[in-house]
Amino acid sequence: MANASLLFSLALCAFLARFYLVVLKSHPRSNRSTRGERETCSLGVFLGSGGHTSEALTLASALDFSRYCPRTYIVSDGDVLSAQKAVDFEQHSADGNTCFDDTADPRPKFTLLRISRARRVHQSLLSTSLTTFKSFLACAHVVMISPFFEKIIYGRPFVDLLIMNGPGTCVPLCAAIMLGRFVGLPTPRVVYVESYARVRTLSLSGKILCHLVDRFIVQWPEQVSLTSGRGECHGCLV
Repeated sequence: MANASLLFSLALCAFLARFYLVVLKSHPRSNRSTRGERETCSLGVFLGSGGHTSEALTLASALDFSRYCPRTYIVSDGDVLSAQKAVDFEQHSADGNTCFDDTADPRPKFTLLRISRARRVHQSLLSTSLTTFKSFLACAHVVMISPFFEKIIYGRPFVDLLIMNGPGTCVPLCAAIMLGRFVGLPTPRVVYVESYARVRTLSLSGKILCHLVDRFIVQWPEQVSLTSGRGECHGCLV
C-alpha cells in the first residue's frame, strides 16, 4: 500500500512538473526559432462569426501571403457567413500572391476547416458543458490525430501559427493544442489577440487563455495590467 502511494505521488509530481514546464512556462520570446526571409509559415485563423470574423480577417490582411501559406480558416459548424467571408477575402486579398517555393508544399493555398461550436447563443449551462466537450474532441482530432494521416508533410502541426481573437470555441481549440504539447506532439504557436471591443476588461476566453497561449496581445493599454505580465499592447490593430 505504501509503495502504491509513493508511485502515485511520484506520478502526480511528474505530471505537474510536465504541465508547468511545457504548458505554463512555455514563452515564445525565449524559445522561438527565426525563419529565413523566404521561408514560409502555414497560418491558421479562427473565425468566430460576426465582429470576431471581421477583426480576424483584418489582422490577416496585414500579413504577407507569399510567406504565410498555406492558410487554414477555422469556422464553427453552421457559420456559413464566416466561411463565405473567408473565401471572398482570399479571392480579393490573396489574388496573385503565391508562396516563395510552391513546390515545397503542394497543399491548396487556403482551406476551410469546420469544427463543432462550443456554445450557442442562449444555450443553458448544463448543455454547454456537453457541447464544449464535443468541440474539444473535434479540436483534438484536428490537432493531434489528423496530422498523422497527412500524406504530404509528416512531423509538422496542422498549422505553424494560429491566430485567435476571443469567441468561446477558442477555449477547447487551445485546450487541444495544450494537450498535444503536453504529450510531445508538434503543435502550432498560438497568438491570442483580444477583441477591439474589450477596452477595460478581458473577455472570458481571454481570462482563461491568458496564461496558456504563446503570445497574448491586447489593443488597449488599460488591459495590460489585467494579464499578470503576459499581455502586450501595440496599439489598435483592427
